[in-house]
Amino acid sequence: MTDLSVDIVIPTHNRAHLIDTAVRAALEQSWWNCRVTVIDDGGTDDTQHVLSRYFDVPKFNYIRLARNVGTAQAKNAGLVLTDGDAVTFHDSDDIPHRDKVLQQVRVLSQPDIGAHDCLNWRMVGHEPNSTLQVGVALVQHDLVLPNGRRVAIRRALSLFDDVFPNMQMGSQVPGEWTHINSGLFRHEVLARQGGFMPCIEEDREFRNRLMFNGEIIWIVPEFLLTKIETTDSLTQSAQTDYDSDRRKADRSMVWDKVRQWRRDGFVDPVPVDLPDLDIAFVSNPAHLRRRDMPMTDLTRAAVATCLDRWQGDPGAQKVAAE
Repeated sequence: MTDLSVDIVIPTHNRAHLIDTAVRAALEQSWWNCRVTVIDDGGTDDTQHVLSRYFDVPKFNYIRLARNVGTAQAKNAGLVLTDGDAVTFHDSDDIPHRDKVLQQVRVLSQPDIGAHDCLNWRMVGHEPNSTLQVGVALVQHDLVLPNGRRVAIRRALSLFDDVFPNMQMGSQVPGEWTHINSGLFRHEVLARQGGFMPCIEEDREFRNRLMFNGEIIWIVPEFLLTKIETTDSLTQSAQTDYDSDRRKADRSMVWDKVRQWRRDGFVDPVPVDLPDLDIAFVSNPAHLRRRDMPMTDLTRAAVATCLDRWQGDPGAQKVAAE
């Protein structure tokens, strides 16, 4: 196994009542080379106070954005402000198994994975009998719904629900698309494919883009994560649930990209577009990094400004805290 460095990014917004459990579970991961970064998406509750007990933990960083940018853009902020060899995202209501990241690192570290010539590798840009590098490690998980019902998310075919919906009959929840949400992604994948679309179907679009563009995806068969949906989850809110106008519009955009792939054989990378990125507070400025991945020029300038402000001015942290 390698010494792969892993960034665990936890985006959150006004979830002070949940965030401590998610942070403790991330800090207690058995893989030794992890750094945990909470991206507080312009929250107005007590999240900073709740997490202040971790500010002296060497592998923890708390970043509060100056304004609310939405879940997808908060994830992008986590990407452009870290530089680990691989990145995973945990929601503030996720409870990962202690060995989740360890098992994912083992997958990404496998040598000599071959493209067996019985499969149609050329369709996704690889040559038969070539050596492959696994770029994404996904895990099975169970989902606890607000009514207490527990659903096992373990159908590998659910990765294809936007492409072949005719194969999804019998699923307990539509699409089971959250497979991608807590994956571990190599930096090289991000450098090739970019970040998240600024929408509420960002995981679905990202998942499809990686599949369509030939990234090597491995599904760990063990259940290594419990996701708990609460009444304030995006999928439960009337404004953003599966039947909301906003989600339907985003889903249509996702399906347009499926049509592009069927026509062109690929979909375009998505550069991170966060020109107004601004940090209101950071607990450990030394952990701030600039990831080398596709982003707009204005975003690159905004990241540079954030790093210069927080790493170049020792008094900035104290002033912001006050």
